[in-house]
Amino acid sequence: MPTKRTPPPPARSPLYTPEQRARRDRTKWTLVQGLLAPLQFLAFAISLVLVLRYVFTGHGYAAATASVVIKTGFLYLIMITGAIWEKAVFGQYLLAPAFFWEDMFSFAVIALHSAYILALWTDALPPMALMALALAAYAAYLFNAGQFIRKLRLARLDLAVQT
Repeated sequence: MPTKRTPPPPARSPLYTPEQRARRDRTKWTLVQGLLAPLQFLAFAISLVLVLRYVFTGHGYAAATASVVIKTGFLYLIMITGAIWEKAVFGQYLLAPAFFWEDMFSFAVIALHSAYILALWTDALPPMALMALALAAYAAYLFNAGQFIRKLRLARLDLAVQT
């Protein structure tokens, strides 16, 4: 009995055209993003520990709150500079086809972080609910960071194929 062959998956379009790759490599905003991303992740990791400490022990509310505000500041900064980077590379500030879904999910991440800031500022939620909101924002952030790491990996694979 003959075996069925599965056709190979359709070829994926490269993440960058040669012109976009050249613009990406030329712009200072690539370096800015490359520096801000690990700093934001460090702020996230420290904050996550402080938030979980508060959730599990009831201690350290001020430190946990300050850490979420700092992490949110990094998020806003990386989103603004990322939009500038996208404009420099793709010619539009957000939702370039190569990063459309990552940008869309970034809006959800920003909405959750902004909801935390708004709830904190207006005393709309008690401390434990604020921390739950922060954890929801952090879960969304982790997913979104994974999306961008995947794209970075795809870009490196594209480069390996092209060379």
